[in-house]
Amino acid sequence: MSDREALLVTHTGKRSNNEHARTVAADLLAAGFTVRVLAEEAGELDIPRAVPVSGETAAQGVEIVFALGGDGTLLRAAELARPAKAPLLGINLGKVGFLAEAEIGDVDKAVREVVEGTYTVDERLTIDVFAEHDGRPVGSSWALNEATVEKGAREKMLELLVEVDGRPLSRYGCDGVVCATPTGSTAYAFSAGGPVVWPELEALLLVPISAHALFSRPLVIAPSSTITINVEPFTSFALLSCDGRRVMDLAPGSTVTVRRGALPVRVVRLRERPFTDRLVAKFALPVDGWRHNKRHG
Repeated sequence: MSDREALLVTHTGKRSNNEHARTVAADLLAAGFTVRVLAEEAGELDIPRAVPVSGETAAQGVEIVFALGGDGTLLRAAELARPAKAPLLGINLGKVGFLAEAEIGDVDKAVREVVEGTYTVDERLTIDVFAEHDGRPVGSSWALNEATVEKGAREKMLELLVEVDGRPLSRYGCDGVVCATPTGSTAYAFSAGGPVVWPELEALLLVPISAHALFSRPLVIAPSSTITINVEPFTSFALLSCDGRRVMDLAPGSTVTVRRGALPVRVVRLRERPFTDRLVAKFALPVDGWRHNKRHG
C-alpha cells in the first residue's frame, strides 16, 4: 500500500459528479496514491481499487481530503478532516460553492498540484459550542461556518439574552441569533445582514435574526471572547444548529456557550488569489458600474 493516501468525499446525487470523482481517483491512483472513499458512496462511485472507509476516523492518516460538490459536501468533509488534521481541498461541482478552492475546470491542475505537493494550507478558525439546561450539559458540537440558536415554533418569537465574557449585552425578541466565523461570514450570517469578514481575520460574529430591539446590529467580537446565549425560561423551545448539519433541541431556560474552537480546519490553497477577487467572482459584484455598462452596452 502507498504511503500517500487521499480521501474522496463526493456529492453522489449526480452522475456527472461521480464521473468527476472517478477522474480524480484515476489520476491519484496513477500517481501512486491509495484512494479512500466513504463506504456509503462506494457503490455509486464504482472506483476500482478504492478503499471503502467509514466512521469518524475515515480521514485518519491521509495526506489530503477532497470534497467534490458544493458547500454542503465541503462541510461534510470538514467533519472528517478536522479531527484528522488533514488538509481539505474543495472542488466546486455546485452553484456558488463559496468555500471551494477550485472549480470543475481546474480539476486536472488541482490534482497535479496535490501530487507535486505545491499547494499551501491555511488554518480556518472554528467555534466550539456547548449547551446546558439547569446547569447540566445537554450537548456539544462545533462549526466551521456558524452556530445558530433559532425559534423552534414558526409562529412564536424567541426571547434571548446574549452575554459576552460574562457580561449581559442585550435581550432580543427575535427569530434567533447567528454566531459565525470569518469563513461563515459569507453564509447564513451574510443572509441575516452580517458583515463580510476576510478569512485571515480572527474574530467571532454575532448577528441577530429579525430582532425586535432598538439595538440589533451585527457585532464583530474578539476571538478570545466567550458568547453566551440564554434562552429565556418563559419563551418557547429553540433549536441549536451547527453548520446546518448538527441540530439539537433547546428547552426554555437553556444556555448555549460559543467560543473559539480548539481545532481549526486546515484548508488547501492552490494559488495566491486575493479574497477580494473571490468575492467579486462569487457574487458577480459590479466592479465596472452601471456607467461602464451603459457606455459599452
